[in-house]
Amino acid sequence: MLFNQTERKRFVVLGLDGLPASLALKWAKRLPNLARIAGKCDSISAELPELSPVNWTSFFTAQKPERHGLYGFTSIDPQSYTLSINNFEQVLCPTIFDALGKNGLISKVINLPNTYPAKPLRGMLISGFVADSFEKAVHPPFLLGPLRDASYQLEADTSRGIMDPDYLFDQVARTLEGRLKVLELLWNDLAWDLFTIVFTETDRLFHFFYPAFEDDNHPLASKATEFMHKWDHAIGVVLDKFKTLPGDKKLISFADHGFAALETEVDLNTFLVQQGCLEYTQPAKDQWDSSIIAPSSKAFALDPGRIYIHTSDFARGQIDPAHTDKITAEIADKLMKLEFNGQKVMRQVLTKREAYGDSPIGNPPDLICTAKPGFDLKAKFDRAEIFGFHGRTGTHTVQDAFFYSSDGQQINTMHQTGQIILDWFNITLPD
Repeated sequence: MLFNQTERKRFVVLGLDGLPASLALKWAKRLPNLARIAGKCDSISAELPELSPVNWTSFFTAQKPERHGLYGFTSIDPQSYTLSINNFEQVLCPTIFDALGKNGLISKVINLPNTYPAKPLRGMLISGFVADSFEKAVHPPFLLGPLRDASYQLEADTSRGIMDPDYLFDQVARTLEGRLKVLELLWNDLAWDLFTIVFTETDRLFHFFYPAFEDDNHPLASKATEFMHKWDHAIGVVLDKFKTLPGDKKLISFADHGFAALETEVDLNTFLVQQGCLEYTQPAKDQWDSSIIAPSSKAFALDPGRIYIHTSDFARGQIDPAHTDKITAEIADKLMKLEFNGQKVMRQVLTKREAYGDSPIGNPPDLICTAKPGFDLKAKFDRAEIFGFHGRTGTHTVQDAFFYSSDGQQINTMHQTGQIILDWFNITLPD
């Protein structure tokens, strides 16, 4: 299909992973390109749970979790009790890229989380987090050569975390530079209708050094400022390219969730153990060793705030499904009373039906917990204390996710970002 470049409608998505709207307003006073988009629209809310794979999937499917089937970073095998990382293969509905392609439209996508392994689409795709194989992260395959020539790095190495700030700041600077090189490769022929690029570098830094971005007196404030100017330059490159596009066009920029300084991590499995709801057959080999869940357990948790009742749906489960409501009510009541230094931890604890309606697909949790800002819900299998610090200083929030639309359109929640794109191209998803 041939397009007249001046008549072709275009849509641009600029993802700013983990950026709180409130923090964007603060930094917009110092960053000229961020100032072009910050504060022009109200913040939005993340889908539950407020994780990147859940919410970016809600974007690229235009669906809430109960319709796309992804509820967290991991899934548990009900027979072996082993954990696996969720990815694109666990997404149970079509994507907006599928819908655009069926209508003859071309998408180009850079660094979009939870699109690994890359699937064929009408256009080009470079997968984002979690992607561990270059060959499986790219479609079409001929992109591998240009990406390697550009020294493109799929993801920053965060393994040294808070112990080596210089290394982590250098890593995110390298990945940001790579995103811009690939932007030049894929954008300039204008042979596309939808262009999506996600800068995930803020999320990586916020997890380990969030206070440095809020406090000018923090020991790492100068490094944070140096990075933010590089990041602002990257935003400016995208905005300037959008400005020069011919024809009818629209841009949205948004974050998949908000962020806040960490008060403490809160381990739900340790909580369940202390409440007599979870027992282990032996000590855990590591934090992911869910194979130790004992048959006598009533419930267990998976990151970040998902609690599953140990029913006969699991190989060792001994709880009668008829007792699920009673057990979830008891656990929810105790969680809502949980306090840390006199502060209530939970904002809400919802049942599966309250969170996801009557017919969610996939494997939704029986309870979904949302903490108040500053509390980071975890579900490890090797911890002895409910509360503690384990190398992070920032945590996700449901509220305060950044959002901007070039025409001022306002939405409320994450899945509506994808719907905006479908509406722009007058495309309706099949029921």
